[in-house]
Amino acid sequence: MTDIRVSLSVRDLTHEDLPSCGWAGSALHVRRLADQVRRAERGEVDYLAVHGPAGLPVAIGGVDYTVRNGAGTLWQLGVHPALRSCGIGTLLIASAEARITARGLTVAELGVEEGNPRARALYERLGYRAYGREPDSWEAETAEGSVERYETVCTLMRKDLT
Repeated sequence: MTDIRVSLSVRDLTHEDLPSCGWAGSALHVRRLADQVRRAERGEVDYLAVHGPAGLPVAIGGVDYTVRNGAGTLWQLGVHPALRSCGIGTLLIASAEARITARGLTVAELGVEEGNPRARALYERLGYRAYGREPDSWEAETAEGSVERYETVCTLMRKDLT
């Protein structure tokens, strides 16, 4: 097997990036990303995008500073399905953690769906440890285009960034 190396960069997600984020979820999800870009413009969150050489986002994810006092909460982390297991998620998380520490915070938190052992294994490999569970829900678009409430249970995980 031949290794292929590609230069990646991480920057803030922009409104101009959104048309290229269809791989990240439904049309509803991509429309809602615009709300997160506006929150980032107000300083409530950081919303990051990993870009490849063509300048298109290949991974995205946010850090919300309003969820838990004294912590940055990572959420909506995603890597283009064709590029998973290439280290891009690790780069995205490291960049998010750097944003958290740049704000003077020392704790990163996230929730991972209990039915997603692959993501949980990544977070554990990166030093996150489970500390609880809680239900979560959000609106999701069905294949037919209707919107339904999606409900799940997440394992809460935390990492000390000091």
